Amino acid sequence: MYIPPFDITSEMLHLISEISEQVGIINMRLGENVPSPLLRKKSQIKTIHSSLAIEHNSLSLKQVTDIIDGKRVLGAPDEIQEVKNAIEAYRLMPKLDAFKEKDLQKAHGLMMKDLVKQAGHYRQEGVGVFDGNGNCIHMAPPADRVPQLMSDLFRWVKTTKEHPLIYSCVFHYEFEFIHPFVDGNGRMGRFWQTMLLSRWKGIFAWLPVETIVKEHQQGYYNVIAKSDAAGNSTMFVEFMLKCLLDAMENYGDIEGETEELHDKLHDKLHDKFPELSERAFDVLNVLRCHPGLKAEEIGKQVALSERQVKTYLNTLKQAGLIVRVGSNKTGHWEVVMPGEG
Repeated sequence: MYIPPFDITSEMLHLISEISEQVGIINMRLGENVPSPLLRKKSQIKTIHSSLAIEHNSLSLKQVTDIIDGKRVLGAPDEIQEVKNAIEAYRLMPKLDAFKEKDLQKAHGLMMKDLVKQAGHYRQEGVGVFDGNGNCIHMAPPADRVPQLMSDLFRWVKTTKEHPLIYSCVFHYEFEFIHPFVDGNGRMGRFWQTMLLSRWKGIFAWLPVETIVKEHQQGYYNVIAKSDAAGNSTMFVEFMLKCLLDAMENYGDIEGETEELHDKLHDKLHDKFPELSERAFDVLNVLRCHPGLKAEEIGKQVALSERQVKTYLNTLKQAGLIVRVGSNKTGHWEVVMPGEG
């Protein structure tokens, strides 16, 4: 069976220890809860913006936020489509199996919908990896080898005894080396590493690692080239572990910014609608972050029954904070509350 070439170094072991400690600190702070909808949304926006920026998408963080909020944005149609596709791919993440090759192809089909003709299918032509300056740093294996190489990679990642922090990084590098799709390999490699990590510890599903990679974008390209030259992924694994640790250490800053934003908005609404209960505010917050969710889905986010959620939705409607768009069966709720500014 194919085993990707890499070495376990003392630096890797140190980084694994540091990351695991950070995971424990964050999980202890969260308890049995998942991050708040607002925090998850903020992290997802940062992730999508950074991942696409690495691939030369020029849309700003605000424009990406507006697209996610369903607002009209002026920009290149293909760049707007990239954001919409990424949103759908990340929404599908909890339903995908990180160890199934067909699920990776399904995710690529969403990520590259209406952008390439072969979305969701392995390439039938030769491709190369280019750095931020347009220089070719890697010529991928011939197209006819891709199916076997990807099958071997998934067989390894499903059976390896290595730590998830190690095998997720190795998978990421091997994926970029194979470059199985005609386009979208960079964002898919990072997306699938997140998939693998989130199956180990759920916190990685909301951790904007892409932001750290973007900050060290040239280093990302350089370490891929160096690993190619070395014939193994050791240096790439160390690089990505450092990015993961940076993201873990920055998580508290994002959490603090989100809590401050939430508190300001909560106070603003409470002053205007003092009759609303805290649970109604919770329901409203979920709708703000995830427009269009049904009552049952909202209930899962805030630990309420469907009947209770419907009661709070009616209260919010009477307060003029939400409005029903479409029929009761096929429509959805939209928030019409004052903005966050």
